[in-house]
Amino acid sequence: MVRAPLLLLFFIHSASSAGKFRRSALSASLFPLPSAPSAFALPLSLSPRTIQSLCSQHVNVEAPPTVETPTVASEAPPRQRSGFISGPSEPAPDYSKIHGPLGPVADEIFLRVFRSRFARRLGCDSALPQNDYTGLMELTSALNARYSDRLEVRRAAREILISLFPSWLPALFPILFAKPFPVFSARMNAWATWVAGTWLMGECEVVDCDVDGGGTGEAQGLLVKRCRFLEESGCASVCVNACKVPTQEFFIQNMGLPLTMEPDYETGECMFSFGLTPSAAMEAEAEAVPCLARCPSAGGMKAWHDGTDGLDEVQCQSMGVVGEEIDSSKE
Repeated sequence: MVRAPLLLLFFIHSASSAGKFRRSALSASLFPLPSAPSAFALPLSLSPRTIQSLCSQHVNVEAPPTVETPTVASEAPPRQRSGFISGPSEPAPDYSKIHGPLGPVADEIFLRVFRSRFARRLGCDSALPQNDYTGLMELTSALNARYSDRLEVRRAAREILISLFPSWLPALFPILFAKPFPVFSARMNAWATWVAGTWLMGECEVVDCDVDGGGTGEAQGLLVKRCRFLEESGCASVCVNACKVPTQEFFIQNMGLPLTMEPDYETGECMFSFGLTPSAAMEAEAEAVPCLARCPSAGGMKAWHDGTDGLDEVQCQSMGVVGEEIDSSKE
């Protein structure tokens, strides 16, 4: 799942369908959920086929107790492995203390709505509370483990993004905004992603960025300073296939707005450039990027998405529960 445009309308649509929250006029006008997810993988204790079986059969199982695992602590530098990216050397920030400009209540609403759409698409949900970020990462793990074909992961993540909006909005946004007002649309989406994406990605800042034509787009970029989604997943393959690529495709193909996302795996930063079309060379480089040294699957997820079935041999940490059946008729 997964960490935008004209989301004032999306907030009205999504929150009303959730039916659990009352919103002020301000929060109702600012509900742009950014890129989903797009990616996201918590370490897996189950093989991809086992997780797929759990979801398809809707089996309820108890969440395993929390156990101290022998993984490298976040405060310590990641271990070095040949052919892997070392990643940030500094400890990650306390994401529980980082909130978007609308505050923690709005952030929780964003999380709950996004997770409900994610669970509906997957057909099952985590047993963790709806406001628990780890539950979202468990769903992301299940999504990535279900499909060995990276194109299927990307397609599912993009469908989750589309489901966050009223059905008519993606078709009208290019006509009403993206094509006649490209600069305004780019700035609006950079701002909206900051407002509603901080809960998903961590601290963000609206900045200038490169745009098509070789110029600089003032306030058309968003710099994620240490991506929480990448930090929690620890996996470059999940970042690329469940977040970067499907989010770009959503904005380009559904919203009519060019977007290039450039994650920096050495620092944990990610640059959103609205108004910049991703180049073929850049996308090829993203697909070929090696995994992180602290990747919980030791590169197994990348092998799985490459079709070499690496996760069956590489057992990872506990994923938790993905067994609660989702009844879409209740939405």
